[in-house]
Amino acid sequence: MPCRAARRLRKQLGRRGAFLVIIGIGKTCYGLSFLFAPPGNHGLQLLTRACDLRHWSWLWIICGIVTFTSAFLRIGRDGLGFMAALIPPTVWALAYTVAVITGDYSRGGFVAIWYLTSHVGVICWAATVPEYSVPPAPRPRRGKAA
Repeated sequence: MPCRAARRLRKQLGRRGAFLVIIGIGKTCYGLSFLFAPPGNHGLQLLTRACDLRHWSWLWIICGIVTFTSAFLRIGRDGLGFMAALIPPTVWALAYTVAVITGDYSRGGFVAIWYLTSHVGVICWAATVPEYSVPPAPRPRRGKAA
């Protein structure tokens, strides 16, 4: 019984939906970590000038929930999930970039590049993955050459 439910869920989600579920859970958990045990604000001074990191955690949590729930929408309507997934890492990358420019956090450039590649880049790539399976490559014919 559990295997049948898992197969049905996987079929309903598809490839894009499965990605959105994983990313949505990850973003929500990351936001919860800022809410319950906020780290130091190294490189995030641009954000902490506006409000505390506990408040910024809600950006991750809300975007994670939107991303997660978008996984269950029909194909073609899941774009909101990909857009929501892009917002928090883009904001964090911007904050780290500003921290490098202002001299507040010299390591911030590496962290900004990490957010832009491993988060933003991967999400942009996944948004372009078609839901349908790619047909198998044609097999070469064996026999006489024409």
